[in-house]
Amino acid sequence: MTVADAIVLLAHGSPDPDWMLPVERCAALMQARAPSIPVHVATLEQGRGLDEVAATLVTAGHHEVAVVPFFLSPGGRHVKRDLPAAVAATQAAFPALRLRLGPGAIGMDPDVLAALATAGLRRAGIDDLP
Repeated sequence: MTVADAIVLLAHGSPDPDWMLPVERCAALMQARAPSIPVHVATLEQGRGLDEVAATLVTAGHHEVAVVPFFLSPGGRHVKRDLPAAVAATQAAFPALRLRLGPGAIGMDPDVLAALATAGLRRAGIDDLP
């Protein structure tokens, strides 16, 4: 597999700017951990779309782009239909890019599930975990 030279977190989007905070914070954490690989955020609705981000990436000379679905659940039309359709349409519009859509939803990753479980327990007042 070719290593990505850019990453796009693809989220749902919302007109409420607070909705995007975790996505933007995750992008910033990813950028800090991999400073040589630009991390961008795109949304399906109400924000900077994948096509706009793709145009930026092409202009910057990128070719291999990992698209990470920033969704908790693998169910629903967004992950199953809308994300693949958006990536396919953007790929057709920007043939200089190779867009690789990551599998499923990030929320099903074991590390994400473990972090959510720990946070849920902490918010329930259970701090002394083994």
